[in-house]
Amino acid sequence: MDGSSRLAAAREAQLTTIKIMVSDDQGTTSEELLESALVANIHRQDLEELDEARALQRLLAIHGSQTALAKRLQRSQGWVSQRLALLNLTPDLQARIGEEPVDLLRAVGNKPAAEQKAALEELKTKRARQEAEKRERSGRKQANKGAPPTADAPPVHYGVRDGPDGTAGSEQRDDHTAAEAAVPEPRGSQEPVEAEPAGERQLPKLPYDDPVHIAMHLKVKMNKPTFLELFRLLAAMAHELDSAQFEETLRRYTDGSMSKAS
Repeated sequence: MDGSSRLAAAREAQLTTIKIMVSDDQGTTSEELLESALVANIHRQDLEELDEARALQRLLAIHGSQTALAKRLQRSQGWVSQRLALLNLTPDLQARIGEEPVDLLRAVGNKPAAEQKAALEELKTKRARQEAEKRERSGRKQANKGAPPTADAPPVHYGVRDGPDGTAGSEQRDDHTAAEAAVPEPRGSQEPVEAEPAGERQLPKLPYDDPVHIAMHLKVKMNKPTFLELFRLLAAMAHELDSAQFEETLRRYTDGSMSKAS
């Protein structure tokens, strides 16, 4: 039974002999042989949707329930139910299989015959609207990706960039007002930054070897509580790193020598 397609192909190719294998594993009774042939057809990828539904209907008569049939086919019960739904379509809609989306036809197959056509049109309209919205969102995303910066876009800012020692700096934006007056210019000894390709924005690097520059920048960009909290954390880290030097620096600060130097 399973070799019928191969036999037809051999005849088409005008072969005089072919190799076959006879096995009783697929059944001995006419019902078992029919089931074996139908199951083989169900698993074919090129089977027409309506032929697949008719084959499932014949298997359903053998197994008695969709659940048992689904287990025999190693499919879900919903898979079986959706394909059998094509047999409930009106003749007009069955004739449109192959022209209309088959998943939508299966979706309306279990509705009353008088409602199927209207339900199909409603589903088609809904899908067309969703696809149009998806295309519109995709178009906006592409347009925004290639759009130039707006006039009120924030000016140059420090991004997360690796410094000379391989550490990373936290992102801090420059408001282009107080920062210009308070933050020193980058030192001339810095290595020049290679120009990036057109359309890409070059982010300046914080000079990690210039603590005065970094301290002034953070003082401008942070509010007082945040700046003091940062100072507390740095003090704790400095004490852990070199307690003797930290205490010496602290004594100089309390003596007033550091304030005079600043």
